[in-house]
Amino acid sequence: MGVKVLRLAAIRLWVVVAWICATIVQPAAAAAAAAPNPEPIRLGLIEGLSGPLGNGGEAVLRNLVWASERVNARGGVKLPGGARPLQVLRYDSKGSVEESLSLLRAATDQGVKVVLQGNSSAVASALIVALDRHNERDPAHRALLLNYAAVDPLLTGAQCSFWHFRFDAHTDMRLAALVEVIAQDRQLKKLYLIGQDYSFGQHLRTQARALLAQRRPDLEIVGDELHPLGRVKDFMPYASKIRSSGAQAVLTGNWGNDLTLLIKAARDLGLGTRFYTFYGNALGVPGVLGDAGVDRVLAVAEWHPNAGDSASERFYQAFRQRFPRPEDDYLHARMQLMVEMLVAAMEKAGTDEPRAVALALENLRLDGRPLGVAHQGWMRPTDHQLQQPLYVSIMRRAGEAGVPHDNEGSGYGFRTLRYLDAAQAELPETACRMKRPAR
Repeated sequence: MGVKVLRLAAIRLWVVVAWICATIVQPAAAAAAAAPNPEPIRLGLIEGLSGPLGNGGEAVLRNLVWASERVNARGGVKLPGGARPLQVLRYDSKGSVEESLSLLRAATDQGVKVVLQGNSSAVASALIVALDRHNERDPAHRALLLNYAAVDPLLTGAQCSFWHFRFDAHTDMRLAALVEVIAQDRQLKKLYLIGQDYSFGQHLRTQARALLAQRRPDLEIVGDELHPLGRVKDFMPYASKIRSSGAQAVLTGNWGNDLTLLIKAARDLGLGTRFYTFYGNALGVPGVLGDAGVDRVLAVAEWHPNAGDSASERFYQAFRQRFPRPEDDYLHARMQLMVEMLVAAMEKAGTDEPRAVALALENLRLDGRPLGVAHQGWMRPTDHQLQQPLYVSIMRRAGEAGVPHDNEGSGYGFRTLRYLDAAQAELPETACRMKRPAR
């Protein structure tokens, strides 16, 4: 009888424990299982990711993916409701203005609050107009436009917008840096201007003439023409014109395949001209030129792999570890800084709401070196133009003094000729009359 009582008590005790577990443990486990992952902050990249200039778009995508990965690796964007990761969404515009506008509507319809674009000032201009209208018409679904490469000064000048921020040095800033070097080359007497026939190329042509007339009135411009953007397959006729003109140097804002094919044609024709370029240090140009580019191709950029300090070296090595293939060697510090400044602004504002983030971005200064970015900048609040250092560099063989790294496994890299700090590279804001939202 006593044994039965003990067994009955044990059973009752087991039932009580089981009830406690069912009441407390199981709901807790179910709640944990049901807890959603933090909603990502989506960055919508609207860029030409296919077609004749798609290689440039894909290279940009790698930069932005890496920047987002590094933010996420340290916990994401720290907001009051909890940390949230970044997610880059790709929207292939194929380089078309109309397609870009359609994709902007798609992105905002999907709740994207930050749009990224750069490879075409014509596209950037259209996006600014469309986004201004969208944000005014639908303030509950506003978005920001962060621009990493569209360099027409009008975008932060007469067309400046509260919703648009540029993280690249604009045409006039880059041009002024190149002209600093041209002005010092007293052996240069004849110069040829060539560019792409859209807003950026058209502005560069006008501004180059004006600035050269100030700094080098003795310099003869022996050629000046524009060609269709992204449509010329054979640049040999243009190279022949350059040779016939007797030009000693070429100044061009060409980028992507338009630059690569132009310099390849010059090489095939045996031209010994120097090329003062905005984008001659990436996307296949050094490999196409080979020895013909040594001491002839100059480029201007906010940074380059041979900039020289320890922070720069760590930054470059980290990127090469993430993207070890030589053909993926296309790293831009400004794109990394853009993402880091966006994150800093969101954390400062305590939200990803576009107006609050825009206000936090204004006047923001960020030294990216503690975050692994070998670059620093200040977002000028009056026109949303980033102020940053610039380098003018010249193509040399890798392994020579000042050139420890090559470009894209080509065996050729760039060495600094002239460094301008942010104050030296800054040009005054003149035309921006920014309209700010009341709330």
